[in-house]
Amino acid sequence: MSLPACPQCHSEFTYHDGVQLVCPECAHEWTEGETVEETVVVKDANGTPLADGDTVVLIKDLKVKGSSQVIKQGTKVKGIHLQEGDHDIACKIDGSPMNLKSEFVKKA
Repeated sequence: MSLPACPQCHSEFTYHDGVQLVCPECAHEWTEGETVEETVVVKDANGTPLADGDTVVLIKDLKVKGSSQVIKQGTKVKGIHLQEGDHDIACKIDGSPMNLKSEFVKKA
């Protein structure tokens, strides 16, 4: 009998513990057939979790791709929106839509 892989770490070493399935590698527990809703936790450069609507500050100068414009360190960005992908923050800077990496911001 083949058991499903862990939905969190994708380990193949899952086992039954009563009615639940358990992953020995990450200690995740779930019931078979349960749908797992993955929640992405986006953290700033200091490891602080970010949420939609937060205000962040840039920690270094960033060049705008396809432009000669530079966004200066210390620029405050209000009302961010989290998204999936490499550039996990969507925002507006000086009225222009931008995508930022969370590793270059800190929560204000």
